[in-house]
Order: sequence, then C-alpha cells, then structure tokens
Amino acid sequence: MSRLTAKQIQTKLATLAEWTRSGAVIQRTFTFEDFLHAMRFVDKVAAEAERVQHHPDIMVRYSKVTLALSTHDAGGISDKDFDFAASADRIFVGA
Repeated sequence: MSRLTAKQIQTKLATLAEWTRSGAVIQRTFTFEDFLHAMRFVDKVAAEAERVQHHPDIMVRYSKVTLALSTHDAGGISDKDFDFAASADRIFVGA
C-alpha cells in the first residue's frame, strides 16, 4: 500500500462528508445522542477494524467520537484509510 499524494488526498476527501486532513491523518468527529450511543459506535468500529486489520486512533469525549486514520506501513495516508473512512460512515448511518 503506497502513500497518496496531496492532490490524491484532496480529491478523495471531496467524496467523504465531514472528513478532513490534519497533517498525516484524515479525521472525522461523529456526534451521538449520549455516551452509550457513542460507545456502541466505537464497538462496531473496533469490530470492523479487526476484520480488515486497519486500526484507527479513537478519541471519545462523552457523546463525540473522533476517528483518525493513517497507514503506518505507507508512512502517511493511503487508500486503506479512505476505505475505512467510508466503512465508518456506513456504520454511523446504521448506528
């Protein structure tokens, strides 16, 4: 898996709602009704991360969950991060 260029990242970000780039990661904050709903989302994201063997940094602040994605083997952002971001968005819609 190779690292994407800045232009490739910008193009791919345009296809994902609410995801942004911050240095060498793409990230999004998801907002929930309460802490329990946030944690249910985290549990589903964790299961998906294990399934695909790509693990986001997860930050929880009460009803907000921020996911940050980067591919360590590629030394930056790769297609794998965008694939996982799309999966997280699908999990959020179904949460």
